[in-house]
Amino acid sequence: MTTLLLYGGETDPAAPVSRTGGLPLVPDGFVWPLCAECERAMQFIAHLDRGEDVVSVFMCQNDPGMCEEWDPSAGGNRARVLPAEGLAPAAVPAEGRTLLEDVSVLVAQRVEAKGYGQADTDGPVDGRPVLGQLGGVPAWLQNDETPDCGGCGEQMGFVAQLEEGHGHAAPINFGGGCAYVFACDACKEAAFLWQC
Repeated sequence: MTTLLLYGGETDPAAPVSRTGGLPLVPDGFVWPLCAECERAMQFIAHLDRGEDVVSVFMCQNDPGMCEEWDPSAGGNRARVLPAEGLAPAAVPAEGRTLLEDVSVLVAQRVEAKGYGQADTDGPVDGRPVLGQLGGVPAWLQNDETPDCGGCGEQMGFVAQLEEGHGHAAPINFGGGCAYVFACDACKEAAFLWQC
């Protein structure tokens, strides 16, 4: 069985559900991440609800392709593990390309498949576009790039794989590829990268 992330329609930008786009839900004192290269505010990509915590994903899109937003350690993206309780919509920086144009709910659905991208996952499922996978094993487009945790040094666990979006109005720029989100539950650290 594979758990796919299916397009569940649009939602409120601050909905406390797994989604791409909208506003990040953050604790008090949160500082919007800046790109290490261009030093401008990053774009909020996804809110992934994991029950006790959430993973928020950001990527620099100020000058697409100029900053190393595909590399988990180059400073062009950030993923944060945040507690699920006590979160509120973040204040959006006035400058920088910070938000996606569309807010899409990610609905988890288990399907019979050998793995992501195989057997019944090459097209829509129940008429809904597939926007990724929740847990399981990543379907690498290139080599395995599972990151190690910066805190404990252990290999991080796979959280989700994300596609660019369900249509031309909702694209996320992964260079025509897909993205991978990881987390270390022990250290509450996360990492994000994409391949094409």
